Order: sequence, then C-alpha cells, then structure tokens
Amino acid sequence: MTLQDTRVGGRQPAPSHPSPDRPVKVLSFSHRLSRWDLKLSPYLYISPFFLVFAVVGLFPIAYTAVISFMDWDQVRGSGTFIGFDQYAWILGQAKFWVALRNTFSIFLLSAIPQLLLAIYIAAALDRNIRSKTFWRMSTLLPYVVAPVAVGLIFNAMFADKSGVINQLITTLGMPEIRWHVDAFSSHLAIATMVNYRWTGYNALILLAAMQAIPRDYYEAARVDGAGAWRQFWNITLPSLKPTLIFVIITSTIGGLQIFEEPRMFDQYGQGGPDAQWLTITLYLYEIGWGQWNFGRASALAWLLFMIILVIGIINLLVTRTLVRDEGSRGGQSRAERRARERAARKEARR
Repeated sequence: MTLQDTRVGGRQPAPSHPSPDRPVKVLSFSHRLSRWDLKLSPYLYISPFFLVFAVVGLFPIAYTAVISFMDWDQVRGSGTFIGFDQYAWILGQAKFWVALRNTFSIFLLSAIPQLLLAIYIAAALDRNIRSKTFWRMSTLLPYVVAPVAVGLIFNAMFADKSGVINQLITTLGMPEIRWHVDAFSSHLAIATMVNYRWTGYNALILLAAMQAIPRDYYEAARVDGAGAWRQFWNITLPSLKPTLIFVIITSTIGGLQIFEEPRMFDQYGQGGPDAQWLTITLYLYEIGWGQWNFGRASALAWLLFMIILVIGIINLLVTRTLVRDEGSRGGQSRAERRARERAARKEARR
C-alpha cells in the first residue's frame, strides 16, 4: 500500500498514538505547585477576614441566640432552657413598645431628611465649582468628630433653659421648647445630631457614584434640550439606584441601632425621666447591664435583628419601586444611544 492509498480526500489521517519523536509531557512537582498556588492563593488571601469574622462575629451571634432561650446566670456561666419565655417577657413589657415607637420616630426624622440632603449636597459637589477638594473634605468633618463630643455639644445647644437654640427662639419672640421634656422635641433634637454626623458621609458615597456616570449622557441630554432637573431625574437618579439601595440599607441599620446620641442627650443616659427618648438599644443596655439579665437582653437583641431585617427588605422593595429599571432604560439608555450616535457622526466626518 502506497502513501497515497492511505490518504482520505487528500489528507492523511491523524495517528492513533503519539509520535515517537514527540515525548509525552509530564508535569513536574514545581509546575503542579504553581497551578495549586494559582487556584488556592486567592482563597488564602481572603481567609484571615473570614476566620476573624467567624471568631468575633458569627460565634457571638450564635452564642447570643442560645442564651436568648435560657434563664442565663452570668456569674456561673450556665443557664436553664426556658424556650420562648424571654421573648414573651420582652413583648409583654410596655416599655418595649415605647422604646420601639421612639426608635422609629427618631429613625424617620433622621433618615429621610438625611438622604434628601445628602443627594442635594452630592449633586452640588458634582458640579464644576471652585475649591472642590475643600468642600468635599468639609462634608466629612462632622463624621470625624467623636460621637461623645457631638452629644455633649448638642446637649448644651438644646438645653431647656440656657441652650443656644432656645435663646435664639426667644429672641424671635417664640416660646421656649422643652427639648428634654416633650417626646417629639427630644426626637427632633436627637435626629439633628444624627443628621449632623452622617449626612456628609452619605453625600460622599453618592458623589462617588455620580462621578462614575459618563458625561456623554449629560452632553447628549443637553443637546436634546433637557434641563438640569430632567437630567437629574432621567440620568442621575436611575444610575444611582445600586448606591441608593446601599445607603438606605446602611442608614436603616444604623438608625434602628442608634445608641450614642440618645445616651449622651442628658447626663443620666436613661432615655429621659419618662422614657421620652428611650430607644431599643438603650433598653437593651438597661436590661443587660442594669438588671443583669443577659437572657432577656439577648432576646431583645434578636428581636431588634428581626425588625431591622424586615424594615431593610421593605426599604429595598420601596427603593426598587421608586427608582425603576424602566426609568433607567428609558432615560440613561436613550442618552447613551444619542451619545454613541454623536460620536459615530464625529468619527464619520473625520
């Protein structure tokens, strides 16, 4: 049989066994080690965080869950399993519902104005203004101040008799506001402290998201005759949807866990003589370290966790409804398409 007879369609079939001239490549141990390093090294780099989080995060959470179902003796470090009795005791206390009402009142008075003001400040800093770096650093200065210092300063400002706020109000001819007596007035004062600390922080997060939006979108919108408000509503706001969800969720968690501001609002730190500004975290602190009952404190902590989880999910759904994907596709995508068309026309002219 000739060489041409072995061809099929003018091509020689591939040999069924490797050529003796080309030896089979065998990976050495160093090559295998290099491959293992390439696959395993990323997990090794991030493993310290998860190990530390498991020790200082997951373990205390699980330990608190166990204690919440027990009549815990802190001195002996042991307890008796009693089921949901601790939760039933917490829910049966009138003080818990007062603290829950105060927590939601302070949260709403702080979170909503804080978010609106942060968006406005971020939009103002996103414009072409002088001394951008100075103004951006200034927005973060209140966050740097220690919470205790903020509490002491605002406590003096909102003093019932000698506070600066009441002196200004009486100068304008209005009656004094009893900041440490009326529940709503105390909530408003504490919410002002929270807004002072966190508005600039959230504004910088939103500013970073605004700066990531391509400027071609705004240029195309201006060419089409869209004003500043139309650009903000159809381009900026839909593009900020992931960042807004992050800011709202973190603000919800921090707002429902508020502790330092109401704690420092007076010299006693008990939430007021009639629990006017008693929050859930202050009540938790009172049960745990005041009554020395860590089983009930753990149950209250898990109730607060469930409340934050439910409110966080509601906030997520509301945010997705207000900042719809249809708005993003209808505003941002049109601007993107027009920007690309203009760029294509410029390229064609060249």
